[in-house]
Amino acid sequence: MVQRIYERWLQSLRQHPQRPAYLMIADLIGDGINTGEFQARDRLPPLRDLAVALELNYTTVTRGYAEARKRGLIDSRPGMGSFIRGKVPAIPLNGGSSYEMTMNSPIEPEMPDIAEMLRQGAISLFTQNDPFPLLRYQDFGGGTADKDAAMQWLGKRLPPMNSDEVLVCPGIHSALVGLLTLLGRKGGSICVGNLVYPGLKAIATQLGVPLHALDCDNDGPTPRSFENQCQAGSVSALYLNPTIHNPTTLTMPLRRRESLADVALRYSIPIIEDDAYAALPQLTAYQHPIPTFAELIPELTWYLTGLSKCFGAGLRIAYIKGPGKRSVQLLAGALRALTVMSSPITNALATQWISDGTADKVLQSIRSEAQVRQRLAAQHLHKFSYRADADGFHLWLILPRQYGWNPSDVAVKLREQGVSAVSSAAFSTDNNPPDALRLCLGGSNSRILCEENLIVVADMLEYPAHFSSVAL
Repeated sequence: MVQRIYERWLQSLRQHPQRPAYLMIADLIGDGINTGEFQARDRLPPLRDLAVALELNYTTVTRGYAEARKRGLIDSRPGMGSFIRGKVPAIPLNGGSSYEMTMNSPIEPEMPDIAEMLRQGAISLFTQNDPFPLLRYQDFGGGTADKDAAMQWLGKRLPPMNSDEVLVCPGIHSALVGLLTLLGRKGGSICVGNLVYPGLKAIATQLGVPLHALDCDNDGPTPRSFENQCQAGSVSALYLNPTIHNPTTLTMPLRRRESLADVALRYSIPIIEDDAYAALPQLTAYQHPIPTFAELIPELTWYLTGLSKCFGAGLRIAYIKGPGKRSVQLLAGALRALTVMSSPITNALATQWISDGTADKVLQSIRSEAQVRQRLAAQHLHKFSYRADADGFHLWLILPRQYGWNPSDVAVKLREQGVSAVSSAAFSTDNNPPDALRLCLGGSNSRILCEENLIVVADMLEYPAHFSSVAL
């Protein structure tokens, strides 16, 4: 296949002798990325080999690669060659278990008493209430009882709020669709980190809303990069996932939150604070939670959290605290047009489980099991480089650079063996994905199976020869 590609390149060069050959090389690399012929992290042939294949001199091919780098199409590493940066797609939507393997699913509690609490809560809901109101159309944003439950759940992280600032929505993903629809009307870009939730990339692509990748360091997006973009006058919002970031597991420190909030305040830029994992961290009696952006600049922040990442992925419900009554009404209008309403039955179940304490018990069970599995990860992966949060259920594995592995190939290989792995390419917004994978420790896997999967990963890293088929 590779040989056919370069034979076609040679024919193109012969058919367009009027265009400088070095520019043609960059054009052909770009065309290959656009058509899917090349994927992110694919290795290009060495300069001398390509010069021979294309019947060109070494200097011309060198200039071609330099032009491709200038256009942001490729990266070159001394001693390792040149690689495609490319256009990084979101995770493809597949059906069945293969799709589940790409999702960061929460841990399913194996405690019989938890399952019984869920059953009893559902039975109580339907035996003590008239079911017909749950089958009718309702105003968007949830009824009084649902909003009370939402404020109870939001109150774990936020100060007291007014009910007219709160919406009950059919999942954080749907809420993001509504927010990007609403905020994208300004015509500017949504500023994001260089690695983000793949669902946001898919939403932005579908809506035609551009994402602008900010420079990042170990604390997240840098204030200088954000301010530079604000000064360009083309920013609609800043999207952040500040607690147990997906995929890097970073929890943004207070000093960085304050710096970004200061920039947003000076330029009046709305912040979308996706706090899907906010309920997971367990604080001791001597700790205080890091203030949210909704606390630092409530007049500009859309705060999103829900139950899918700390209860169960099938409970598609999200709670939004907006920057004021008028703004919340505008979002409610956008979401009603897109989703009509969240399911009253789902809302009622969530309200029942929050009110009777089941949600807190499920959360504690998930958190406790996550801590056990993170200790297993530390035990089996201690020789290798990875990032994790003690209360989270995913980790960010850094692949050894000396192996020259393509993360996408490694992820596929691991998923074939039952390991929930996703390549860095799925999260990348700057077309420069790092050599890393996100590993999920949750889902329907038991603790025993989780440990077996960690052993598979450790063996891959310690004995790379056994996984030579994934090498480039």
